[in-house]
Amino acid sequence: MIEISEREFRQFQGFIREAAGITLADGKKALVSGRLEKRLRERGIASYAQYFDLLQRRGEAAEAQAAIDLLTTNETYFFREPRHFELLRQLAQTAAGEGRAMRVWSAACSSGEEAYCIAMVLADVQGALPWDLLASDISSRMLERARGGHYPDARSEGIPPAYRQRFCLRGTGEHQGTLLIQRALRERVRFAQINLSRPLPSLGTFDLVFLRNVMIYFDNDTKREVVARLVLTLRRGGHLLVGHSETLTDMHPELRAMAPSVYCRT
Repeated sequence: MIEISEREFRQFQGFIREAAGITLADGKKALVSGRLEKRLRERGIASYAQYFDLLQRRGEAAEAQAAIDLLTTNETYFFREPRHFELLRQLAQTAAGEGRAMRVWSAACSSGEEAYCIAMVLADVQGALPWDLLASDISSRMLERARGGHYPDARSEGIPPAYRQRFCLRGTGEHQGTLLIQRALRERVRFAQINLSRPLPSLGTFDLVFLRNVMIYFDNDTKREVVARLVLTLRRGGHLLVGHSETLTDMHPELRAMAPSVYCRT
């Protein structure tokens, strides 16, 4: 086992704060060592200080991204927090009645389950309308998994049976026990690597932004900066969704709480 000193832990606290805006609590030393130790061994590096020094070198952007991927938490599942998808369905139905295609952003899509749930609802409700779905994450590793759309079948329990039959393929043979999101649906999702703690690329405006279970990793200053950026991507009357354990109270003057974890840009 490669021991991590307090000084080394502080270095990685600063690294992930600078790279991704994430605040690692003081009690997360075991998490840092647990997630990075295998990488140190793969690179033949004897200490966390040496690995940190490597990350600071020019030309090591790929290694820095690997460290970010390892230090970020990615926990998700299909149709997590179902009331958010009920709201999405209602908004999509209203827009379809007006002949208007929805634009939705899954702003921390992790391994893609959230994005594909959104896509299922939009494909079901908006039909042939040219709806648009952007799914982004800071982790290149998670985005690669998301693009593949291939998951253990045990993770699919939340998918409504009609959607499972319509949008998913069950694995057979060597892929038994897995499911694959159908290609036609996968191709409707645009995946992109976006760091929410940095200025955003030009994205246009969205009807709905999912930013769930992300804010808990930011300090208050970073939360305000992230929210300010995302509000500008919402059309007037557009909705911003956060996790049920999160709140954006007093985070931005243009956000009005509509229900717990649901905000509207005024």
